Amino acid sequence: MEKKLMELISENKIHKIRSELLKMNIVDIAQILEEVDKHQLVRLFRILPKDVAVGVFAYIPVELQQHLVESITDKEIKGIIDDLFIDDAVDFLEEMPANIVKKVLKNTDEDLREVINQFLKYPEHSAGSIMTIEFVDLKKEMTVKEAIEHIKITGVDKETIETCYVIDNNRKLEGVISLRKLILSDETKKISELIDNDIISIKTTDDQEVIAHLFKKYDLTAMPVVDNENRLVGIITIDDVVDIIEQENTEDIHKMAAIQPTEEEYLKTSIFKLARHRVPWLLILMFSATFTGNIIKRFENVLQSVVILAAFIPMLMDTAGNAGAQSSALVIRGLALGEIRPKDFLKVLWKEIRVSLIAGLTLATANYFRLLLFERVNPLIAFVVCLALFLTVIFAKVIGCLLPIAAKGIRLDPAIMASPLITTIVDAFALVIYFAMATWLMGL
Repeated sequence: MEKKLMELISENKIHKIRSELLKMNIVDIAQILEEVDKHQLVRLFRILPKDVAVGVFAYIPVELQQHLVESITDKEIKGIIDDLFIDDAVDFLEEMPANIVKKVLKNTDEDLREVINQFLKYPEHSAGSIMTIEFVDLKKEMTVKEAIEHIKITGVDKETIETCYVIDNNRKLEGVISLRKLILSDETKKISELIDNDIISIKTTDDQEVIAHLFKKYDLTAMPVVDNENRLVGIITIDDVVDIIEQENTEDIHKMAAIQPTEEEYLKTSIFKLARHRVPWLLILMFSATFTGNIIKRFENVLQSVVILAAFIPMLMDTAGNAGAQSSALVIRGLALGEIRPKDFLKVLWKEIRVSLIAGLTLATANYFRLLLFERVNPLIAFVVCLALFLTVIFAKVIGCLLPIAAKGIRLDPAIMASPLITTIVDAFALVIYFAMATWLMGL
């Protein structure tokens, strides 16, 4: 299908192109528009029916949205913004430069402009900035029959009607009821008899990471958003949460690799921007690594006395870094999923100590026999190396589990305490342990 469509585009057969596009899902159409040049993008977008065009607009990348808005007429802009779901419109405007925002808002009616401006005032990544106001609300005095009629009339333009929200005359949230329950209930029953008063809701200022955690914890598809007076102001749906999870995971991966987080796609980010996001942490890690150099200088006499000790430094440092990275990765993920809390640090520490004893003993034993049988190393030197390895693994795993928990406890992102930083720390201590053991056991 895609190959055929590209051939039609190259042949400029507009009517056939339109016919083929309308057979496709809007997400697939958006993907096709990403692959054509910007001149063709505008032409193809304009041949789509209005309802399809609006759906496609919500799925194309930000830079293409901006190009379209800059290329089409004010009337076309108004048609798109008026028909977009509020949360999609807000997401789009949050990414646009001021001149584009001004152009778009100029072409919306006063009521919609007021709503959009209200959304734009909420903190970035808060529930208020993510929510939509397109939901179905009911009154508890309604009968089931009246409620279903109300849904038929008002639900056409709502983002979801699977869950309905029951409010009082002051818009205070009183309960929720599913469409399934309404359909299966007696038509004469009052909504007040059927609603679920055990409501899981969030505040407009709650962070998106908290939102994603609650959706996972309670297995929800939608969640109401209330203000400080418990008045219903919007809802967040599962499709928004999927985007949040992707964002948060991407951010954590960037931080764990010592890269400043960015939401831009890799191939669409300039090399200067990529370098700018990486260099600061590389500088920090580079200068912090001078500690290991200073440690080696301090024990220079030990190395001169037994030169072979230098041969095992890379192995010790690599093993220490790997051991610490393993523990930190598991703890960071556990903290992100809510499986581990800062108050659990003693449980985590005790578990990692036991794991490190097993891992350290296994590695040290295997390495000892390797050094004796294959490297033909002096037994005392082999013992020094393996004892240092054993102690280093224990230390690395302890540091690897405690640093992310400490970061969480002081309200920092635990992902900062990931592999690069922990490796730098444990490398320095691995050398101290190694040379201390050599000095003590070999009388150097």
